[in-house]
Amino acid sequence: MKYLVLLIGDGDMPAWDTLSPAEQGAAMQRFADFDAACEAREGVQILAGEALSDGASATVMTTRSGKVTLTEGPYAEAVEGLGGFFLMEVPDLDVLVELLGVLPPYDIQISPVVDPY
Repeated sequence: MKYLVLLIGDGDMPAWDTLSPAEQGAAMQRFADFDAACEAREGVQILAGEALSDGASATVMTTRSGKVTLTEGPYAEAVEGLGGFFLMEVPDLDVLVELLGVLPPYDIQISPVVDPY
């Protein structure tokens, strides 16, 4: 199964810019550990993944009555910023949840990818 994993807000993770260099290094090590755990697990593949810049640099595109409008800044209804994502292929949700436990304690949204065929 494929899942889109969204790292949302900070959860129990303090804001990045408040962390010391050692704390930032420890958080980055958890991402490296996550990578290694995924590589070691049969049937698990990270298909894509990136960190995202903060919401202030986002552009929102809306379409109303056929008219497209671009707005600078995060989506107005978003309470927390989107920090990054992974597109993953895993045997099942349980395996994915287990692997995601290696990451720093962000809030995470997991959405199954719909196969159009």
